[in-house]
This record gives sequence, C-alpha cells and structure tokens, in this order.
Amino acid sequence: MTTHAATVQEHRLSPAQRKAIVAGAVGNTVEWVDWAVYATFAPVFAKQFFTPGNETTALLSTLAVFAVGFVMRPIGGAVLGAYADRHGRKKGLTLTISLMAGASLVIAVCPTYSKIGVLAPIVLLLARLVQGFSAGGEFGSSSAFLIESAARGRRAFAGSWQQVSVGAGALIASLMGTVLNSTLSEAQLQSWGWRVAFGVAGLLGLVGLWLRRSVHETEAFTRIKERPRGNPLVAMFRDHPKAALRVAGVTIAGTLIYYVWVTYMPTYAHLATGIPLRQALLANTLAIVVFLILLPFGGLLSDRIGRKPTMAAFAAGFLLFSWPAFHFLAADFWTLLLIEIVGMVLIVGYSANCAVIMAEQFPPEVRTTGIGLPYALAVAVFGGTAPYVTTWMNAEGFGHLVWLYVAIAAVIGLAVYTTMPETKGKEL
Repeated sequence: MTTHAATVQEHRLSPAQRKAIVAGAVGNTVEWVDWAVYATFAPVFAKQFFTPGNETTALLSTLAVFAVGFVMRPIGGAVLGAYADRHGRKKGLTLTISLMAGASLVIAVCPTYSKIGVLAPIVLLLARLVQGFSAGGEFGSSSAFLIESAARGRRAFAGSWQQVSVGAGALIASLMGTVLNSTLSEAQLQSWGWRVAFGVAGLLGLVGLWLRRSVHETEAFTRIKERPRGNPLVAMFRDHPKAALRVAGVTIAGTLIYYVWVTYMPTYAHLATGIPLRQALLANTLAIVVFLILLPFGGLLSDRIGRKPTMAAFAAGFLLFSWPAFHFLAADFWTLLLIEIVGMVLIVGYSANCAVIMAEQFPPEVRTTGIGLPYALAVAVFGGTAPYVTTWMNAEGFGHLVWLYVAIAAVIGLAVYTTMPETKGKEL
C-alpha cells in the first residue's frame, strides 16, 4: 500500500505544483512574445532601419541583427544563470522579463533610418543584444523552475509547458502578424503597424512581471540556499563537463529545425514560392496551434516510455521528411499548411523533452547555469543563424538544398539521442 501511495504521489501534481507551473508558463509566454515578434515582422520593418534600396539586402541586414542577438544568449546564459543559481529561480525570472520587455518598448518607439540615419540600426542592434542577453538567461531559469516544481513522474509533462509557453509566444506574435497584415494597408503596416506589435509585446511584459513576483521559490533551491557554494559557472566546467556537452548536443538539431519551422518558415515560403505573406502566416499560426496542443501529451509520453525514444523519433522523422517538405513546397496554402503541421508534430518529440533532459543532467547548485550556457551556445551557433542561412541560400540560388541543411542537423541529433543515457526517474 505504501509503495502504491508513493507511486501515485510520484505521478500526481499537487495544487501548489500546478499553480507554479501555470505561473511559470504564462510568464514565459510573455517573454517569448517579445522575442518572436522580431522575426515575425522582419520583412515589414526591414526597410525602416536600413538604407533604402534593395529589399533583399534590407531583409538580410535585419536578419543579421536577429542572428547577432543570439550572440548575447551564451553571455546571458552564463551571467543570468549564475545569478539564478546564487539568488533563486524567482529573482532570475523577474530580471529576464524586465530586460526583454524594456528592449521591445525601445524598438517600438525608435525613429527610422530616414529620421536619424545610422543611429536607427544601432539602436535596433543594442535593443536586440539586450533581448538576446535576457533570452539566454530565460531558458535555464524557466526550465529549472518548472522541472523543480513538478512531481518526479511528471517532470517531462511540466517541462513541456516551457516549450508550450515558447510556442504560445510565437503563436501570439504570428497572430499579431496575421491580424495586422489583414487589417492594415501595406503603407500603414510599414509606417506604424509594426510598432503596435512591439508595443503590445512590451506592455505584456508587465503582466509577466507581476506573475513572476507572485510565485514561491522552488523547494530544490530552498534546500541548498544556505549551503556554502562556489561560482556556479566554474563548478559547471570543473565538475560537469560531459553533462554540459550533452546539453549542447541535444540542442543542435532541435534549435535549428525549430527556428526554420516555427519562426522563419512563413518568410521563407513567401520568398521562395511567392505565396502571400498573410497566407503563410496563417498556415504557420494554425500549425503552431496543433503543436501547442500536442506538447503536453508528448511530455506524458516521455514520462511513460523515456526521453531517448521520443527524441530519436523526432530526429529520424526529420531525416525522412526534410526532402519531401522542401521539394513539394509551393505557393499553395493547403500544401504549406500540411508541411507545417507534419513538421510541428515531429518537433514535439524534441520540444516536450529538451527542458527535462537538460535539468536532469545537473544538481540544483549549477542547474540553471548548466542548462542555460551550453543551450545558449548551441542556439547561437545553429538556431540564430538558421533564418539568415536559409534566406542566403534562397537568394544565391541554393534554395533547393535547404532540405539537406535540415537533414544533416537531424543526423547529428539522431547520433546524440541514441547514445545519451536515459535520465527518466533520476533523483533531482
């Protein structure tokens, strides 16, 4: 009876745990609205911040700033991760959302190139660097918070809500893109419509800030709070180098394919096939809805059968699907929607698992740093450059090889996922 009761408790979330997961997920959603709205509106405001002329050059310049923002993510992962490991997950999450929302508001009110010249792209760059710094600390802090707030048998389920909230942020950004593209003329959208999106994203940050201030610190951090501890960054490199490398390896395929499908596919389809951007954004929005619905079920599946099988299914699926996806991509809404949905279903295998796998690699003393820094490095190298690389390939006549770019990432992922140790049920 005692064993049965313990098993039930292990797989059941208490009311306090459910409240913490909801608060963590909603706050994280707001954080990622601010991050995703940049890529969603890049084709719209590109000409506002750079020298007028070639539209492709302006878009590539805007996407270069997008990629440069990722350079700050490892720094944010190290600095803000160490801050959260020293002072708590709650304080770390409060700081990240304040930085992200503030930078969105700066972009919303920044004068254009025609008004202040070269200062416009400089302000855009600085704001994006702050957002990159914030995003680098956000993933580690929110992942640690959610996993530490869950029952042992529901960790992947709880961790999946980290990615539900990331996807929800992308969904809200995509919805804003769909609504504004549908209700405003092109002139209105380029003049002030894109500013509305950044302004709304920044103001939503106040809601997230309130939510994060209302939650309690996790029990795992509270247990170690009074212990004498050294620098979390030094401890991660000294005591857990293999775990840190594993986090980076787990991330490579997931981040590259995620950014191609979830963030940039509408823009890529628009440029490659000529499909109207509003149709591409609508297909993206509907596919993200399917993705968000399936993510918690992916977490439950991982809690039942393990991390390795579900991750391997994601990588093997894209190895088989990448060529048909790009080969049959056409200026047709239903074709694009089908390709988007199939890709999103496969990505569930990665996104439902990534937070829990990374959290299960480290003890609480270095958990946020251990998740945040290696993850951010992999995202900066492979995720942040994905939109630029795919746009460049299309512009240079190599668009027909984008599928190979995705397939190679899937091969790397498959190798990592099939050789990593299973961490399901590990003591935190």
